[in-house]
Amino acid sequence: MKDAAAPSKALIYIGLAFIAVLQLLPFYFGLTTASKPKTDLSSPWVFPGEIHWANFATAMQQGNILQAIGNSALVTAVSTLLVCVLGALTAYPLARRVTRGNRLIYACIISLIMIPPLSVLVPLYTLMKDLGGLNTHWGIIVLMVTGNLPLAVFLYTAFMRSLPVSIEEAATVDGAGPLQVLFRIVFPMLRPVTATVAILAGVGIWNEFALSTYFLRTDETRTIAPAVAGFFAAQGSNPGAAAAASVLSVVPVLVAYLFLQRSFIKGMVAGSLK
Repeated sequence: MKDAAAPSKALIYIGLAFIAVLQLLPFYFGLTTASKPKTDLSSPWVFPGEIHWANFATAMQQGNILQAIGNSALVTAVSTLLVCVLGALTAYPLARRVTRGNRLIYACIISLIMIPPLSVLVPLYTLMKDLGGLNTHWGIIVLMVTGNLPLAVFLYTAFMRSLPVSIEEAATVDGAGPLQVLFRIVFPMLRPVTATVAILAGVGIWNEFALSTYFLRTDETRTIAPAVAGFFAAQGSNPGAAAAASVLSVVPVLVAYLFLQRSFIKGMVAGSLK
């Protein structure tokens, strides 16, 4: 049995290694391109013997990429927090009080997932212009929260329906009020789905391009995606500097993942034990 299982495990490891290499190839090509001067037209497979740091300086000075990273971090953090909090608060009555009205509200919220954001770009732009939300961080945060909230409500509602009601009833018998039951009993059990919502919303908001391009037109408010796109357009003959801007924009995501991966795993394990 052990001899038969060994080849299958080896094939699995080989397949996983192949997939990992495919996923890392774009990052490798970005690093090699960012490390070469403009005059170096060699293959992206070949890593240069000396790193051309001027590309990164150009990305920071002309592309203003560091400020764009700070803007993206602010928008992503605030938007993800609001999506998690509002999604959980909205899903609780929809999951615990299954009435005809709540079913209709739930169906309307879920139907919003199927609407592409760009299909309502014109009315959104007009609305944000009237509200004074163009070229502001709070304006794009409102759009990001609105766009990610339906999926968050869907995930939270489905997860809450699988939780036993007896725990909440026992807390009520012990004298806990509705808010105490919600914040002390229900919310701690939502760690697994909260980790999922935070990852999906956070990555989507960090990489969002279309809406940010239209609603953030100034250098002071632009996030990473439109900043990198603008740099590509402005530096079309300098692929090394454009690649350096892309590489710098990936660093915060990698650092955040390295620090937060244990928290996500702990939350999932704690939720499964409950």
